[in-house]
Amino acid sequence: MKAIEWRNNRLIILDQTLLPLEEKYLELNDYHAVAEAIKTLRIRGAPSIGVAAAYGIALGALSIETRYCSEFLPLYQQISAEIASTRPTAKNLFMAVERMDHVVASGTDVLQVKISLVDEALKIHREEEEASRKISTFGADLIQPGWTVLTHCNAGPLATAGYGTALGVIIAAHQQNKGISAFATETRPLLQGARLTALELKEAGVPFKLITDSMAGHFMKKGVINAVVVGADRIARNGDTANKIGTYSLAVLALAHGIPFYVAAPSSTFDKSIESGNDIVIEERKPEEITYLRGQRIAPENIDVANPAFDVTPANLIAAFITENGIIRRGE
Repeated sequence: MKAIEWRNNRLIILDQTLLPLEEKYLELNDYHAVAEAIKTLRIRGAPSIGVAAAYGIALGALSIETRYCSEFLPLYQQISAEIASTRPTAKNLFMAVERMDHVVASGTDVLQVKISLVDEALKIHREEEEASRKISTFGADLIQPGWTVLTHCNAGPLATAGYGTALGVIIAAHQQNKGISAFATETRPLLQGARLTALELKEAGVPFKLITDSMAGHFMKKGVINAVVVGADRIARNGDTANKIGTYSLAVLALAHGIPFYVAAPSSTFDKSIESGNDIVIEERKPEEITYLRGQRIAPENIDVANPAFDVTPANLIAAFITENGIIRRGE
């Protein structure tokens, strides 16, 4: 399975909302469709969102029919703004938008700018792929033989447009014949762990157990979990980390049981412009994601629902960050 691919000036994505029941690829030929795919989680995971955003902007720019910069720029700005408005939390999306905007700001010829935008999008994709491979290698060094590692949500190839971050660490350790195993949380409300992480672990041949989110503390207390590795959507300057809702709870549980809690993320996820997690915008998603399951209502009508997509884990709960540049341990 390949989450995202640029082919003949078209963006091909794997519709992740249909997995694991159906493997369906979508061909997107305009930026509106890319924006909608990001909003509806057909493409998801912070690094993959960033890559898709870059390709979406390139698609939009290619469709602008003018050779005059004065006409091109305002139309481009509309495209960039729409892509940037899709999801508020993942830093990788804004990193991609900023890089694409810089390409436009540096150009003087519309045709060359269009070519450069496609090149920049491809470069962002290559960089994320390479970063995920390095993260997986560095992270595998932290995993001891025979360990059982818990991961939350989905941070594998589907989420990273590459090898994977948190899940890449687990897969790499498995491929090094360390005899490790994994626990994957189902990850309510959209079940990315049950639908996607379980699929990727199974395909990689990693021994694992799928559990509900609320079972993590039970298995930590029993002593069967040796480490927790998760991905990230945005990391503040002080190390506070936004990731899928439920991550903070796992970090607290890990601390209570003396289990190392690791965050695996590329440098594109680090946001030096914000001081702490208090400055991270947390996306609030539709209540139907909680009150419905596969189109079937599972909760009473006319009730209040809170559905934050992410929470923030304080830096003091994180033992180390695993990046493409190496391991950053707490306090470094």
